[in-house]
Amino acid sequence: MREVEVSLIAAAVRDCCIEACCYLPEDVREALVRARDDEPSELGREVLDILLENAAIAAEHEVPICQDTGLAVVFVELGQDVRLVGGDLGAAVDQGVREGYAAGYLRKSVVGDPLQRVNTGDNTPAMLTVEIVPGDEVKIIVAPKGAGSENMSALAMLTPADGADGVKAFVVERVIAAGANPCPPIIVGVGIGGTMDKAALLAKKALLRPVGRPNPEVHLAELESAILKEVNASGIGPQGLGGRYMALAVSIETAPAHIASLPVAINIQCHAARHAERVI
Repeated sequence: MREVEVSLIAAAVRDCCIEACCYLPEDVREALVRARDDEPSELGREVLDILLENAAIAAEHEVPICQDTGLAVVFVELGQDVRLVGGDLGAAVDQGVREGYAAGYLRKSVVGDPLQRVNTGDNTPAMLTVEIVPGDEVKIIVAPKGAGSENMSALAMLTPADGADGVKAFVVERVIAAGANPCPPIIVGVGIGGTMDKAALLAKKALLRPVGRPNPEVHLAELESAILKEVNASGIGPQGLGGRYMALAVSIETAPAHIASLPVAINIQCHAARHAERVI
């Protein structure tokens, strides 16, 4: 059994908050470059150039890529051979968020009560998901989620008879209806199977897959490609100003489901597909 001080987790979360908000992941940057080089619309290319320039300036000066530095979505993969000491995991994660958003001068966007709308003042609490995995390490992923893209999420309880065609129709319809709201070019995370809540979690985790890496299951990779093709055929383009690239990628994750259910969830990420990770 390996002991891990929760203070190390707090420090890792703090650093990840700043890194994620200020530095565009390399796979996303490369996808934007490929889209810029392949975009037939002159205005679309100009928009993509501006997004790339914005990301470069953010990295150079360590300032946020976007003013909406998001709600801190945190995934912790906790090794089953780890014993946490020195405090509470949830409190440590929130402390890391609190310190990271202060040190990085990041906007605090969390309200404590969703109806009374009073800001908590420090961007806590984080949206924490913990998964127990084999091993003696702790993996931490921080993925700040802005409201423009998160608000375009959708869930449907399809019937098994709807099949892959029904999934494609639902995803394409909802993504195109989102239009320019999620700041395209976007990444589309799709969760299929499980229960209602499991499908939503799968959709969010799908956004963490490197851009352009297909699902290893051939039928799912084909479905990803088909959805991406239809979405980009909409002509909505970068920032909704027209062109080929409304989306950079579609990533699908699945889970076993009940014989009578076909849950499908969509979680969209804007062009600033922010996430950072640490392993302790």
